[in-house]
Amino acid sequence: MNKSQETANEETKSSAGDKYETSRAMGHLDKDMYARQLTETSKEMASLMSIECTVTSDTVHPGNMVLCEDISYFILAGIGKIIYDGEIIYVISPHAPVAKLLIGKKTGDIVTINKKSLQIIEIL
Repeated sequence: MNKSQETANEETKSSAGDKYETSRAMGHLDKDMYARQLTETSKEMASLMSIECTVTSDTVHPGNMVLCEDISYFILAGIGKIIYDGEIIYVISPHAPVAKLLIGKKTGDIVTINKKSLQIIEIL
């Protein structure tokens, strides 16, 4: 954000006319985009920090690892696929469609994800 603002401020009028105004406007647009991204990231970080990962429950909640037959999900943040101890784990946001299907389910429940039925084996 600071670099975009500096770039916009450093632009000087030239014989090119509208080039000056266009460059300044582009610098301000970049700064505004970065400010929005910072705001969204700050909100996501606050949400992430509020998730309790040490509480166990009979039902799936944000902060739980959900082990299914062939796949595992960790409902925490939208990080994507990671490999831990040779196992593939999908770290997903609580707002992701898959997480919404899993939240509230219990061990033994069956969910359908991408036309595939998965049974919840364990909730950690």
